[in-house]
Amino acid sequence: MTPATTIAPSDNEAYEAMLRTLSEGSVHVHFDPYEDIDWDSAELAIDQDDPRWRLSAHCDPLGATAWYQSLPLERQVEVGKWRMMNALRVGAAFESMLIRGLMQYAVALPNQSPEFRYCMHEMTEECNHIQMFTELVNRVGCDVPGMRRHLRVVSPFIGAALAFAPLLLMVAILAGEEPIDHYQKALLREGADLPPALLRTMEIHIAEEARHISFAGEFVRLRVPRLSRVQRAALSVLFPVVMRLAAEEIMSTPGSVARRVGIPREVCREAFWTSPASRAMMASYFGDMRAFATETGLMNRVSRRIWRRLGIDGEPSRYRGEPDRRAGLFA
Repeated sequence: MTPATTIAPSDNEAYEAMLRTLSEGSVHVHFDPYEDIDWDSAELAIDQDDPRWRLSAHCDPLGATAWYQSLPLERQVEVGKWRMMNALRVGAAFESMLIRGLMQYAVALPNQSPEFRYCMHEMTEECNHIQMFTELVNRVGCDVPGMRRHLRVVSPFIGAALAFAPLLLMVAILAGEEPIDHYQKALLREGADLPPALLRTMEIHIAEEARHISFAGEFVRLRVPRLSRVQRAALSVLFPVVMRLAAEEIMSTPGSVARRVGIPREVCREAFWTSPASRAMMASYFGDMRAFATETGLMNRVSRRIWRRLGIDGEPSRYRGEPDRRAGLFA
């Protein structure tokens, strides 16, 4: 049996092979926000009154509320635009925060490290995503704040600190990518009729984030067996906490935006996340991560209670990206 404090040569070889595959994928299948999106084309022109800005009643917790469903079409469009654009602005901010941590981690790697090349590819793609999201937000014209003010202030320091805790950095990457990835895939699977420019950004984001999620997941999977019992127990508790905090920031709408578009406080509370429907949506974001925690030994009696207490417990996915999430909540 391989000691828990070492990595078996076969594991290292498989990990390095995966890194080479991901790096080659970044070389041969990548997108440029200004070459691959024809922003000035008639097809992608922004129509401020396009009814396709309406929020999905099946995939979006605010869109599922009776309040939103009762609004006239023009108000649904207005609220939908501001909500979607703020989510993109938050996504861009999260990616900038994670780039800080990943850059500090990568430049400290030794020569010949196979992780260095892939990390640089990933950061290049994330920079492109930030440009892509920001271009769309600017063209739509919603002056959204993105993250809440307190997190905007501390985010540069969080990113820098995570570089010195690489496992937590990778958990944060998973937490930052999984909710928006799940939401965007759910919209596409639903066949939602989206504005073309928004649809194109989602397609590109989903395609490239698959590599980022794979890297972060394998990084954690390879290193968890090397942790001491105390370290593993601590990570098992931090894992759902980081997931929940990231989902709260990315998938909810901040008070400043709610006030700007006239969303009542009680509706915000219902949508984020007090109603049974919204809690089920929140839990559904993390079916893949519950499966991952189970596979890596990060799901135990104590951590399972944390998942439940945070409202993100439920059945794990049977396979990566399972469409029909059967996430449930337990009293």
